[in-house]
Amino acid sequence: MSLDENAEPGALRYGLLKAYRPFPDVSDELLFPDGRVRPVWRPFLEHLSALTPEEITERFARGNQYLNDAGVYFRQYGQDGANEREWPLSHIPVIISQDDWQVIADGLTQRAELLEQVVADLYGDNRLVTNGYLPASLIAQSPEWQRPLVGIKPKSGHFLHFLSFEIGRGPDGTWWVLSDRAQAPSGAGFALENRVATGRVFNEFFARANVHRLAGFFRRFRDHLVELRGESESRVSILTPGPLNDTYFEHAYIARYLGFMLLEGEDLTVENGKLMVRTVAGLRPVSVLWRRLDAAWADPVELNETSHIGTPGLVQAVRSGAVTMINALGTGILETRALLAFLPRISEHLLGEPLKLPNVATWWCGEEGTKAYVKENAEGMMFSPALSTALPFTSSHTDFIGKDFDKFHKGILETWIDSKSDKLVGQEAVTLSTTPAYDNGLLVPRPMSLRVFLARTTNGWEVMAGGFARIGQTEDASAIAMQAGGSAADVWIVGGQKPHKETLLHQTESPFFKSQTGSLPSRAADNLFWLGRYVERAEGAVRLLRAYHARLMETADPEAPLVALTAEYLDKIGMAPVEPVPDGLCDMLQSAVASAAKVRDRFSVDGWLALNDLAQAANGAKRTMRDNADVTRAMGLLLRKITGFSGLVHENMYRFIGWRFLSIGRALERAHRMADLLSVFTDEDAPEGSLELLLEVGDSAMSMSRRYAVSLSHATVLDLLAMDTKNPRAVLYQLTDMKDHIGVLPNATENGHLSELARSVLQVHTLLAIATPETLTPASLADLRDQISYLSVELTDAYIR
Repeated sequence: MSLDENAEPGALRYGLLKAYRPFPDVSDELLFPDGRVRPVWRPFLEHLSALTPEEITERFARGNQYLNDAGVYFRQYGQDGANEREWPLSHIPVIISQDDWQVIADGLTQRAELLEQVVADLYGDNRLVTNGYLPASLIAQSPEWQRPLVGIKPKSGHFLHFLSFEIGRGPDGTWWVLSDRAQAPSGAGFALENRVATGRVFNEFFARANVHRLAGFFRRFRDHLVELRGESESRVSILTPGPLNDTYFEHAYIARYLGFMLLEGEDLTVENGKLMVRTVAGLRPVSVLWRRLDAAWADPVELNETSHIGTPGLVQAVRSGAVTMINALGTGILETRALLAFLPRISEHLLGEPLKLPNVATWWCGEEGTKAYVKENAEGMMFSPALSTALPFTSSHTDFIGKDFDKFHKGILETWIDSKSDKLVGQEAVTLSTTPAYDNGLLVPRPMSLRVFLARTTNGWEVMAGGFARIGQTEDASAIAMQAGGSAADVWIVGGQKPHKETLLHQTESPFFKSQTGSLPSRAADNLFWLGRYVERAEGAVRLLRAYHARLMETADPEAPLVALTAEYLDKIGMAPVEPVPDGLCDMLQSAVASAAKVRDRFSVDGWLALNDLAQAANGAKRTMRDNADVTRAMGLLLRKITGFSGLVHENMYRFIGWRFLSIGRALERAHRMADLLSVFTDEDAPEGSLELLLEVGDSAMSMSRRYAVSLSHATVLDLLAMDTKNPRAVLYQLTDMKDHIGVLPNATENGHLSELARSVLQVHTLLAIATPETLTPASLADLRDQISYLSVELTDAYIR
């Protein structure tokens, strides 16, 4: 049945709303106070009510599968440390009408401009403190007040470029600002992933619904950052604290989405007052840096000296006007809770108008002067005048709240020590509005708050037409935080003109820009190089483990000469043969995952999933292995997964410099391992069957039978696995591959001469190319192995250190 204006909510098909009962004196996003469904929700409810419970479950699983495939997670902290948690999507979107959203957009745009003027004053003329609009101690005692930044005017002319605001709707329907986020606002990337996942859950409905899109917001912000570069050869980059940060996934996602370099503090250096990134092609300028770490940790020289994740001299680069920070260092002062108490009066002073969106009621109890201020402004701040007589107070003073306050919001009083000002702060506990969530086949009301994002563009502040909502899993509004078990929902803004589809693709009115060659950060090159080595090392171990267990199964005698020699070799490379799936193999694959995690912005989703699947398969096999036959089959499965990952990399990865470092790592490891195997298993004292084992591990038995008419011998094995230029398992083939890759790296030639690394690779390659099977003794192969190993040191010296 369809819903009209007077339809009874409980009459919906399948009874989705039969248990939907808004809480007393709480605003609800779905229903009017009289129980009618809000018009903006009706089309969606009609669509949802036409689905069976089984269809709804299948669609929700579709959204969850997308998030799982995309690797979306956040880091949750608890007593057991930090753990990666799957992104908790609440599948029912929050739907807001265009008219309602316009009120929010207007209020937050005004607030963004107010915050810009406040922070500009605090680091400039400081008239707000001088004239008594802000207590001096509130600012001076905050750890977010960065004195070295006083007097520095941002190169761009603005302190703020990207903001987020936490807002909630009170019982009377008014939207309130719960907190401001100016330090390093997070969540925009998660909002994008929420949109993609929810769009897949309700794909038919979303395609025809009048829901405002998000891509244009990011495109215009990206274009503005590009405009701020100034020099065409400088870069726009994103500064992250690193993979252990709770929102690192978002940092990598946004960097990949916008096409910017993702950097850590160690990637950057300051030379002659300019901010430079260490790349494999040398130092390159960075003129716009979107920071995602707190300012105090950004520069150990002038800010927090204990920081190990910052860049020494970064403040000096800002001071010299060489870099635009997004947002400016020091803007975290705006997140001071107590500041909310003073913003209404400051708005009247600076903007000549009241706040369009009020703060959640807040007061500061840090000094005697505040008492008079609160008492004088109690009526305007929605407080009972009786409250001022209780200052300063503790949580035991909640009985001082008078009836006027109780009538205002039906709230309770909360007090805490503000970590940014070290002062007692009071704030009303807002009774948040509720929104539908799906629970056991029914829609139920759950408390929610919205996170809304604003970006400065060429045309001024722009509000993202959406954002994401935090949804409580219970009726308790204090449990909406995801660290406390809450979930996140997409936000649909519906109404107005039908939005046209926007993408991040180049628009004619946008400035064209192209990533510069040689812009791979040295740290990223290091991780890609070692990713290649770890994966190839794991593949070699898997091949040898499979061969070992197959022979052990045949002989049932661990003391058989070939079995014993193979076991000894496996022990040498950290693969304990007594373990069906050795810890060393699982650790090696985990090292590969860790290396890939540090370059998530440069990795395809499919490649990342394949690598994680490989590591999980190894751990799963370790838990379930029973006998040698099982191990042989498991190793075959792991081998197919490894080659699947390698195929994805080879076929899909763009042939940029990062791919070359990954390929060099892989080639070096394969050449090194094969030279080592040959030095052991071609020894004259090696047991019978050693040559056959080499062909099996080298996946070259078929090539041997096709290439050589003579019987198997040391000479034919050495020719095929050491010197063949067409066999990808041969040492010379991999050295040729390395030589070719290194030959096109930045600075491979210097003034017409080969670099030291290029010469070394050529020398090793030539020594093997002019050798013969007869001259390749175990000793010479061991020497070749060591020379190949040393190439890793030379590569590190040339491009990574």
